[in-house]
Amino acid sequence: MKAKIILISGLVIILITSFFAAKSFPALQQQDPGKKKEKYEIQLTEAEWKERLTPEQYYILREKGTEPIHGKYDKFYEEGTYYSAASLQPVFSSETKYNSYSGWPAFWKPVNEDAIKLVKDTSLGMIRWEVIDSKSGSHLGHVFEDGPEPTGLRYCINSDALIFVPKGEKPPKFKKDLN
Repeated sequence: MKAKIILISGLVIILITSFFAAKSFPALQQQDPGKKKEKYEIQLTEAEWKERLTPEQYYILREKGTEPIHGKYDKFYEEGTYYSAASLQPVFSSETKYNSYSGWPAFWKPVNEDAIKLVKDTSLGMIRWEVIDSKSGSHLGHVFEDGPEPTGLRYCINSDALIFVPKGEKPPKFKKDLN
């Protein structure tokens, strides 16, 4: 009986802590609870996404997967711009990239506030904020409040969700746009 009381008390504490953590997160202010099913500029069928993306990109971007630790952009520090592999819009810059020692590329700020959207993610029994591409609704990663100044945020992004273009080079194009 005593063990049940301790267990229930612990669960209540976790529930209350999660509630207050969600209320205090700055990204919550950006959310509009009236918007349930968002429409995005890029609307493709899943078959079209599978044709456009590699299997790894599809898993990350469309199925909200996570790549194994230490992806290709984890310890990569060339100057340039990171584009969403789903929409090809710029989402992050090398100017805000840093080594978070997490095993995934980390940025303290997106290239601009309109490039991404934050969506509440309650999977895995916790509250997190998912980072999505604003043009396609595709999953890029998550944001956490343990980053460096000036934002205090860590945008933890999957390498396979990104395409890097070195400074001074042309932005990426979809294969059909190259003709």
